[in-house]
Amino acid sequence: MVEVIDRDMDILLIEDNEGDVLLTKTAFAAGEIPSTIHVCKTGEQGMDFLRRKGAFFDAPRPHLVLLDLNLPGMSGKDVLHEIKESADLRTTPVIVMTSSRAESDIRQSYQMHANSYVVKPVRMNELIDIANAIETFWFKTAKTPIS
Repeated sequence: MVEVIDRDMDILLIEDNEGDVLLTKTAFAAGEIPSTIHVCKTGEQGMDFLRRKGAFFDAPRPHLVLLDLNLPGMSGKDVLHEIKESADLRTTPVIVMTSSRAESDIRQSYQMHANSYVVKPVRMNELIDIANAIETFWFKTAKTPIS
């Protein structure tokens, strides 16, 4: 039996690179599950979105966060730390999606309780495959507090 998702899934993408934002939106648009990608270009904006502060006072609670590590100002690692230290936010799944292949970044992300670590692929078809895998696992298979 295939589960039918009858609402958009809200994804918060914290990413400063316009090209990566466009590619990520395109990859998720190609998927089977309707999703709304909310974009914040800095770690500070991402945290304001998650905490519903300022301009984001009516932001939805995202079902998933896609987080780049290399952000201007507040780093992705700092964002991950704040999310996972917050009683209100720590259950939100965070997938680190970054260009870094450094073992130290991978290890540290998991030590800080990232739910997954994905290296951004070079080819669009690979990014679509990743988006489909994320959708299938996080929106169809896994049960989360926001499911």
